[in-house]
Amino acid sequence: MSTATAPPPKAPNLNRIGLEVSSYKGGKTTLCAGCGHNAISQRIIECFFEMGIPPWQVAKLSGIGCSSKSPAYFLSQAHGFNGVHGRASATATGAILANRHLITMVVTGDGDTASIGLGNFMHMLRRNVPCIYVIENNGVYGLTKGQFSATADIGSTLKTGETNELPPIDCCLLGIEMGASLVARSFSGDKNQVGAVLKAAIAHRGMSVIDIISPCTTFNDHDGSTKSYAYMKDHDAPLHAVDFVPYFEEIDIEMEAGEVREVVLHDGSRLRLRKLDRDYDPTDKLAAVRAIHDSYARGEVLTGILYIESARKTLIDHLNLVDEPLATLPESKARPGRAALEEIMEELR
Repeated sequence: MSTATAPPPKAPNLNRIGLEVSSYKGGKTTLCAGCGHNAISQRIIECFFEMGIPPWQVAKLSGIGCSSKSPAYFLSQAHGFNGVHGRASATATGAILANRHLITMVVTGDGDTASIGLGNFMHMLRRNVPCIYVIENNGVYGLTKGQFSATADIGSTLKTGETNELPPIDCCLLGIEMGASLVARSFSGDKNQVGAVLKAAIAHRGMSVIDIISPCTTFNDHDGSTKSYAYMKDHDAPLHAVDFVPYFEEIDIEMEAGEVREVVLHDGSRLRLRKLDRDYDPTDKLAAVRAIHDSYARGEVLTGILYIESARKTLIDHLNLVDEPLATLPESKARPGRAALEEIMEELR
């Protein structure tokens, strides 16, 4: 008579710093089933896990809206702050100045960014504040019953039959024109592209604006919507195939035939953009703006890395901040002495 023994427990999958993926998860989502925001949260979990970023070295900030609930669903060990409507840009800027060594991620929505928060967003762009700025863009206000947001396209309709007659604010065009040093657009249903773009933003030193079309299954996933799953699948026009090689994994990626443009990011990681059906240079600012306008004329949604400028100075550079986080400086260093104050007052006389 033989007795069967239970197989040994499967060893957990650990990343390069010895953490399990569970260390990067958050609470259970309360968003609607099928919401594109949940897919983005899952990509964020995967990217930080795969890149081996300690979650406690991340600050996640948001405003108000369905999108601003998302940070509760990933990186539970990260620092977090849920601010007032439209002010995530301002609170994130303050957090970055207080501790420049944290990786700061803003998760916001089209209303939070392109309406009430537009003024704050514009100044964050012109300062090139080093952060990852994710816009979960569904074209409607999901928390207030689905009215059009400022990113809704002309001619798109609501479930009620109402047609939008106002032109949209394109957050990628704003990002390129106003000073962000990495600008990308993607679709929450494109797992590979969203993941590669997020990893590039994590490795980038500067402001990364990522506009992700994220369908609202309750209010804006129907015929007549330009932010629906069906519309994006039919009108998505990828600029290139995006591959990301982290600095700690210097391996060759097998590429298909076609020109490959490689951009080396600040931490040594490599962003490889493989040409598809067009010759596109993401470092050409005017070409990026023209490509977006041309895509509108063709009824397409251009996705991929739209623009990147690795050498642009950030707000940290302009302020000449010391390496030690300002939040940890003792009063003796943070507060000028009497002699320094008297010198300043004398200069102002």
